[in-house]
Amino acid sequence: MMCVRTEFPAWLKKRLPAESRSGEVRELLADLHLNTVCQSARCPNLPECFGKGTATFMILGDVCTRRCRFCAVKQGEPLPPDPDEPGRVAAAAAKLRLRHCVVTSVTRDDLPDGGAEQFARVVSAIREVSKAAVEVLTPDFRGDREAVLRVAAARPDIYNHNVETVERLYPEVRPEADLQRSLELLALVASTGLVTKSGFMVGLGETREEVTELLQKLRSAGCTIVTIGQYLRPSPGRKPIVRFVPPEEFDEYRLEGLRMGFRAVASGPFVRSSYNAAEVFATLGTTQVGHVAEV
Repeated sequence: MMCVRTEFPAWLKKRLPAESRSGEVRELLADLHLNTVCQSARCPNLPECFGKGTATFMILGDVCTRRCRFCAVKQGEPLPPDPDEPGRVAAAAAKLRLRHCVVTSVTRDDLPDGGAEQFARVVSAIREVSKAAVEVLTPDFRGDREAVLRVAAARPDIYNHNVETVERLYPEVRPEADLQRSLELLALVASTGLVTKSGFMVGLGETREEVTELLQKLRSAGCTIVTIGQYLRPSPGRKPIVRFVPPEEFDEYRLEGLRMGFRAVASGPFVRSSYNAAEVFATLGTTQVGHVAEV
């Protein structure tokens, strides 16, 4: 069967950075045996972020126990957590001189706590060697409140959990997740005083009304920061792109979110949850509860 190539619109084309630290970042990650979501999820911003000397660390291995139809991360049976991983992540954050360190993970439904303890250990390890602001991007821990609170107790500067898409598309896009469960997680974290963040994709077949409804639900859950980006199919086996959303529509979503009371909204074709995370954090213009950080 012949593969039909998708023609991207002009606004989804970007130049590679002229000066690049990409080689340095790749070498460091390889030396420390660390995974990044940038590589595993085939992020289109990888050349830019690696070129600036930044990366989003992905802990708990590179194999996910869920089978979301939008994601390029490997799926299957993962290995046990690595007890030395927190120290290696911290070492990488220090060597890259990060101002803002983002830590995410694969979903580990095979672990009793979903990997919450490993998240907490990573946050603590980074604190020991770096003044960087720390942002965690966690799975839903199957709704386990104790697991969520364990990560929150480590006091990251930002607690991020993505809802990914509108409620109607969950069975099709991420069948093992539940929007209400994710909203309850965000509300629980918000109740601890931490800054909460979430993100979702557009171009999967959602309507404008559904986007507005999702923004309202996130705000009602106490979400402080939201990111909205264009879905880009990472491989032929994943859900096809339904629509390319024009930049002006992203601008409208940004203004809509700000009117609802979000303190920061990053909305654009190339926006991803951790893309330019330091700059988004800086727009809050205040010292956060979890940690005093240079922003």
